[in-house]
Order: sequence, then C-alpha cells, then structure tokens
Amino acid sequence: MICGHGSRDTAAVEEFNKLAVHLRERLPQYPVESGFLEFAHPILRDGMEKLRDQGVNHILAVPGMLFAAGHVKNDLPWEVNAFGAEYPDIKIEFGRELGIDTKLLKAAKARIEEAEAACDTQVDRKDTLLMVVGRGTNDSDSNSNISKVARMLWEGMGFGWAEVCFSGVAHPRVDAGLEMASRLGFKRIIVFPYFLFTGILVRRIYDQTDGVAANHPGVEFVKAGYLNDHPQVIETFVERVTDILGGNVAMNCQLCKYREQVIGYEGEVGAVQAGHHHHVRGIGTDGDHHHHHHHHGHHHHHHGHGHHHGHDHDHGHSHDHEKAE
Repeated sequence: MICGHGSRDTAAVEEFNKLAVHLRERLPQYPVESGFLEFAHPILRDGMEKLRDQGVNHILAVPGMLFAAGHVKNDLPWEVNAFGAEYPDIKIEFGRELGIDTKLLKAAKARIEEAEAACDTQVDRKDTLLMVVGRGTNDSDSNSNISKVARMLWEGMGFGWAEVCFSGVAHPRVDAGLEMASRLGFKRIIVFPYFLFTGILVRRIYDQTDGVAANHPGVEFVKAGYLNDHPQVIETFVERVTDILGGNVAMNCQLCKYREQVIGYEGEVGAVQAGHHHHVRGIGTDGDHHHHHHHHGHHHHHHGHGHHHGHDHDHGHSHDHEKAE
C-alpha cells in the first residue's frame, strides 16, 4: 500500500499513480494499491479496502514521502491504525519514509546533470551555486535533512557553494533564498526542487526563480527537474518494502520533537496522535471542479500526554495546508 500525500494538481496525482504502476512491475509477487491523505482519490482507506477485497491479510504500508514530518509521524499512522482497528484479522505494518538515501542522491545528481547538459553555456561547477529547495515543514529535524542533502550534493559534485530554501512553512522561502544567493558572486545558480512529484509548489518554485532571475541578468539561473520516477527512486521504494519484511522500520528518533525537547518545540513532547485531514480527504482535484480550492490556514490541535512511541510514531502536529501541493 503506497501512501501518498495527495494534491489538488492532477499532474501530481498522475505522476504518483505512475509510481504505483512502476512498483507493480517491479514487485509482481505482490498486489499493489495506492491512496492519498487529502484531495485526490482513491483515499487511503479505499486502497486498503481493495487489498482486503483481494484476500490480502498482511498489508505493508509504505509512505510515499521523502521525510518524516507530521504526515509520516502522525497522519499516515493514524489512518492506517484506524483501518487496522476495524479489521483486526489483517496484519498491517507501517514502513519508514524514503529519507536520505544514496539512491535518492544518485537520482538528484542525475536531475542536476540533465539540467547542466541542457544549458547553452559552459560554466565550471566551482563557479556554480546549487540551491536545494525543500517542501518545508514545522519539524526542524525534517527541515534539516534538506541541508544534509545539499551538503552531500555540494561535496559530491564539486559545486562552489550550496544553499537551501523552502517552498513554504520554513524559512528562507524561495524568493528570499535566491535573492540572497544571487549576491554571492556566482556565475550560475542551479535551482533543484528536492520533491518527488510536480504540483502547485514545484511550479511556484520555478515561477519564483524566473522572478528573481529577471532582477539579476548577470547570473544564469538554471531550473533542474524534480526526482519524479527516476529508476533510483523506484529502487528506494522497493527497499522500503523489503525493510518492513526484514523488520528494519525504525525512524530517526534522536531529534524527534515529539520524543525529545527540541529547541523551539519544547511543548510538543508526548503529543497524542490525531488525524488532521478529515476536511480535505477525497474532496477532489482541480481537474474535478471548475474552481480552485482555497488554502486552509493553521489548524492548531491541543494534545494531552501519554503517547506511545513505537516504530509507527503516534504523534500529533499543527497542520499547515501550505504544505499541500
């Protein structure tokens, strides 16, 4: 069961569904279904119901997300556990996020190299700044992973400099980050969205890049592609499936704000798990309607204590729909 975030953007949903097709081809021994937390169909429950209808009594739920922030630590386990409580005869095991993985770094390197190869000019990498753009969450440990990805690509590919920025929630935002980077004296800035799929946020990143580029004609701005269905991405998903079967599903709990008192988030230790997507679950994509859905603001949930911290991370969080593509 591939668990996606969901998007109002039909192209993003199509790319995610293509991932399920790749995994069916790569794992022919298993029935594979997919579902979404919000907006798009099928919803997660529908995907799990399909597996149940096929006689499945052991579901491996794999998050289709790069990092473990609120969705992976809280929303997905809540949905999966709620289904499991309803059908105790079905064994459900929850996998870990894709995380920082050498295979994903290879996919990132390939996307950056493709962007360089498409350029009309030749610029040495020592004269190039790499800007890695993350989704942005309200989990500082998750956000810090973008910095680690940027550092590993910086050193591994020999760029002159690397910076990070975020499409929403966290700072610096894309426009502010690129404005700052443009002052550092590099001939070229490569903007690489560390995203799995396209969507509103990726297009916004590219649009903001164009806006900053117009103000700095002396710098060449290059827009690299996102990860999408690169073969190394598919292999990472396959590995997460085998991780579950091998019992290797532990997330990094060392800096988890729900387990330890992380600076700035001291009050969130021990938050109880609760689902936060009821109001947008399955309401449709922009392709289903003649209008755009309005973004929701912050929905702050107040949690008690006494939470269980297992491999499925029973957590709560404040949800910001700016993260939703």
